[in-house]
Order: sequence, then C-alpha cells, then structure tokens
Amino acid sequence: MPWSSRAALLRDLVLCVLGTAAFLLDLGADLWAAVQYALDGCYLWAALVLALLGLASVALQLFSWLWLRADPAGLHGSQPPRRCLALLHLLQLGYLYRCVQELRQGLLVWQQEEPSEFDLAYADFLSLDISMLRLFETFLETAPQLTLVLAIMLQSGRAEYYQWFGICTSFLGISWALLDYHRALRTCLPSKPLLGLGSSVIYFLWNLLLLWPRVLAVALFSALFPSYVALHFLGLWLVLLLWVWLQGTDFMPDPSSEWLYRVTVATILYFSWFNVAEGHTLGRATIHFAFLLTDSILLVVTWMTHSSWLPSGIPLQLWLPVGCGCFFLGLALRLVYYRWLHPSCCWKPDPDQVDGARSLLSPEGYQLPQNRRMTRLAQNFFPKAKDEAASPVKGEVNGVL
Repeated sequence: MPWSSRAALLRDLVLCVLGTAAFLLDLGADLWAAVQYALDGCYLWAALVLALLGLASVALQLFSWLWLRADPAGLHGSQPPRRCLALLHLLQLGYLYRCVQELRQGLLVWQQEEPSEFDLAYADFLSLDISMLRLFETFLETAPQLTLVLAIMLQSGRAEYYQWFGICTSFLGISWALLDYHRALRTCLPSKPLLGLGSSVIYFLWNLLLLWPRVLAVALFSALFPSYVALHFLGLWLVLLLWVWLQGTDFMPDPSSEWLYRVTVATILYFSWFNVAEGHTLGRATIHFAFLLTDSILLVVTWMTHSSWLPSGIPLQLWLPVGCGCFFLGLALRLVYYRWLHPSCCWKPDPDQVDGARSLLSPEGYQLPQNRRMTRLAQNFFPKAKDEAASPVKGEVNGVL
C-alpha cells in the first residue's frame, strides 16, 4: 500500500478516536452540570439537562437500531446476536458499539499490506453511518444544551466553571460534527478531489458562525420567558415538520421510520439549514434563511425591550454586536462557498456497489457495500452537473443501483 494511502487510513483512525472522545467529553460535561444543578437545589435545570440528554440518546439508538436491522444479514460479518445488539441499544450503548466497530475495522484495514476493496468500502460504510449519527446528536442534544446553559447563565447573572466547561465541550462537539459530516459527504463524491481543504474550512466556518447567533437569540428569549420558549419551539417545529414532509423525504428503510427522520430534520432546521431533497436548493435555502432570520430578529427585539428584567452581572450589551458580527461574517462566507467552492458532480450509477449487499458469485466479482443513506444526502448537497441533470437513473429501486 502506498504511504499516502496508509497515512490517510491512520488519519481516519485518529479522527475516529478523537470523535468518540469528544462525544464522551460532552456527555461527561452534561452529567457534571446536572449533578451540580441538583446539589445547588436547581432541580428544574438538572431535570432539563437530563431530559435533553435522554431524548437525544433514545433517538440516536433508534436510528442505529433501525439501520442495523435494515442492513443485509451478511454485511457485518461476525457480530453479536440480534438480541445482544437490541440489549446494547436498549442500554443506550448502540452508538458506542458502532464506534468500536468502526475502530476495529479501521485497524484491520490499516494493518493489511494490501487491503481488499471490500474492506475499504466497508470501513467507509461504517464511518458514514457514524458521521450521520453524530450530526443528529449534535442538533438533538448539543445545540439545545448550549442554548440551555446560556439561558441559565443569563437568567442567574453568573457563570460557573462547569458551565464554561460545558460551553467549550458543546462548541467542540458541534465543530467536530460539522467537519466530520462534510468529510463524510466528500467520501460519497464520485470524484473526491473536487472538494478540498479550503472548502471544508469555509463550510465549517459559515455553519458555525450562523449557528451561534441563532443559539444566542433563542437563549436570550429563554432567559426572559422560560415558560414560553417551549411554545415557541413547538410552533416553529410543527411548521418545519410540515415543510419537510411536503418535500417527500426517502431516507429511512420504511415509511413508518421515515417520520423519525423527519422529526429530527425539523429539529435541525430550527437551528440551521439542512438539505433533504434534490432540486431548487437555492429557493428552499433562501426561504429557510429568511424564516429563521425573521424569527431571530423578533426574539432579539423582544430581548431589547425587556432586557432590564435580567441581572446585570453579565455584559449583555456586548452579546448583540458579537452575534451580529458573527451573522454577517457567516453570511459572507456562505455566499463565498456556494459561489466558488461548492462543486457540481456527475452522479452515475456504479454497477459494483449496492446498499450494503455483497454478491457471493465469486471472490473477484463481489459487489462493494454502498451507504445509500449518506449517498442520497450527498446527491442532495452536491448538485448534478448541467450535462448530467437529466432524468433519474434507470434501475434504481429502493436505494439499490
């Protein structure tokens, strides 16, 4: 194996370990905060932290279990019996099991002098699922937890050391999920060199810079009106859920589990943009951007007219200029990315790849596993080249090419 390929495999192993460590660090920070709130007598805050953590964990295990159950029986080779896997997911350990599985497959590939194409494709298959789960966890748990801790700091007028630690771990988790998701989308590209390091950095920056003002606006409103923020979220979430449903998503293995995906995407759209369907991406992104911007402005205006209700221990007047600066810088970087760095791809069917299935006809003629879930998202994210944007590919049935 060439040194460049071996170095790339080693880099992927290191990223896998660091990603798992970031997940555990963020989990530890949330549990630490919940314990501290309980010790201080703030039982409602502790309950909210644990509720957000529990709901996100249950959703994550459901996604992982549904995907494992939908994968063909012979894809994953030697793995625990289905009852053991179900027990792991019931104990909220399914995501960590996948991380260990990915690390083991990565070590197997890295140790081989000439790894087979199937082993390489299977390692990518596992990595793509984990990247998707990590992104879901970020917007189901990390972003809401960041909003909650900021609201608590604003409402109490003080910032404890464990809260700053939680903010740092939240930003680390969000940053890692965004970078890893972009790397996963790059893996699905038919021509990987089309996406370079510069575009990944710009993609990460504009997402993070636009996410921060949104989180700040919701946190300010939550600090002022903690009883009404749930109604605000529910109202917007229902509108976004209807919008996702109208776009006709087809991500999960069956129609019933598709609603779990739609519910999750609606939550993501409450904080940031997420493309779920092909065609007219610019129009949908503009509508979503205007919708969130209008809502955030209304939340900030509400804060400005009632800011005297909050304690004066935190310099609130500095937060609004910082949030505005992040917003305009993130908007400029977003325009730069989509104008010059967002590639168009020639998506063509690969006869040697199917969705997690392997032909047993011959050792030389087996088919490579393809993660249909992530590939479909990549097709939505990276538009087709003009000469390839024709009718759908013939022979694509239920995600199998």
